[in-house]
Amino acid sequence: MTEPAPSGEQKKTGDEPSGSDGEKPQPTLLEQMGGLSGLFYSSLPVIVFVLANAIFGLTVGIWAAVGSAVAITVLRVVRKEPLQPAISGFFGVAIAAFIAYRTGSAKGFFLFGIWTSLVYFGVFALSIVVRWPLAGVVWNALNGNGQAWRKDKKSLIAYSIATGAMALIFGARFIVQRWLYDEDYTGWLAFAKIAMGYPLYALGLLSVVWAVRRSEKHLKAVSAEAPAEETDAEVEARLREKYAQTPAVEK
Repeated sequence: MTEPAPSGEQKKTGDEPSGSDGEKPQPTLLEQMGGLSGLFYSSLPVIVFVLANAIFGLTVGIWAAVGSAVAITVLRVVRKEPLQPAISGFFGVAIAAFIAYRTGSAKGFFLFGIWTSLVYFGVFALSIVVRWPLAGVVWNALNGNGQAWRKDKKSLIAYSIATGAMALIFGARFIVQRWLYDEDYTGWLAFAKIAMGYPLYALGLLSVVWAVRRSEKHLKAVSAEAPAEETDAEVEARLREKYAQTPAVEK
């Protein structure tokens, strides 16, 4: 009778990650954006500012927004979540609050984000013009893929389209929120900032994912069709064979 496998081996087999190659699953789109908590964290200071400003006035609204940003940062530290988004969010709220304080107007809280959107639009658009689309530059730099994608026409076009989508998003943010700012629609400014934040960013990220997949698929196909490069040993062997077959020149 066959004896059962030791419990240690059974445990080892059960602990292996699922999937044929044992690789960890790639993060989902929502996870790459910070999940639902990221959406909540980015929206909370804006909501707190608008409500506190409407009820208690500008000064209370400013301190309430900054206080909520500090609370979010502390919460991320306690929960051992990535600090970079929290720190960036805190400084963004702090700058917005400072501008609102200096201008003496609640709508000044949104001025920094409005002009930041215009700057991002210009940077993304310019990167397409100079043929260094940011979607491709950032993605391939983070993943250490080198610059092979820039020599491939289809990859360059795909990343340019994705970069153009991101540029349109930032351009739309600037146009809509600048108009609301000029019309003194502070409440609608807050709504537009939230609605045109993560939802539009998700659409832009989808275009980047499409570009990445299209580029990688085409580069793999090109690599498969290209002849394999000879090693030094193969080059030496081929040269020896060539010159060995060459008849000697008579003197």
